[in-house]
Amino acid sequence: MKKFGVIVSLIVIYFVIYFLQVNFFSWFNIAGVQPNLFVLFVLFIGIFTNEKMGAVCGFIIGLYTDFLFSNSIGISAVLLTFIGHCGEKIVKRFSRDSKLTIILMGTISVAVYELLCVAYKSLFFSASINFLSYIYILAIELLFNMLLIIIFYPLIHRFGLFVESVYSNNKMLTRYF
Repeated sequence: MKKFGVIVSLIVIYFVIYFLQVNFFSWFNIAGVQPNLFVLFVLFIGIFTNEKMGAVCGFIIGLYTDFLFSNSIGISAVLLTFIGHCGEKIVKRFSRDSKLTIILMGTISVAVYELLCVAYKSLFFSASINFLSYIYILAIELLFNMLLIIIFYPLIHRFGLFVESVYSNNKMLTRYF
């Protein structure tokens, strides 16, 4: 029953993030650059649940995001699946209790996502990219995402520990047979 509540909560959080991404950050941006909240959300799911749930949620969110925002279907789904899958693997090596670790993981995930999206578009759609202006835009986006992680870290951490307690398989029996 708790897992169902967590899944419903994650769906509600997704729609809140979708609203923020589409409506709020379209007019509240830095130099015309918006943060990428979907990557951070999938990374959060991968960190605090398990790699299978992170990958499945990453695929679903990526496919839905591709249908809404992209002209090519599948690239966000593949990249977000990879990020969701790697969330738990990264956390096994580093502590999820450190704010600095979460900031670095979020920043690296957004950078990898954006760089691979641009590489895909330039290879398959023959898009020409001005490298210096792209690096400038990417730096602003990474700083914006870092700022949001710093602001919302207490909420992310508290809800993440609750989700982890629901999805952890380390339940001890109270009786011994």
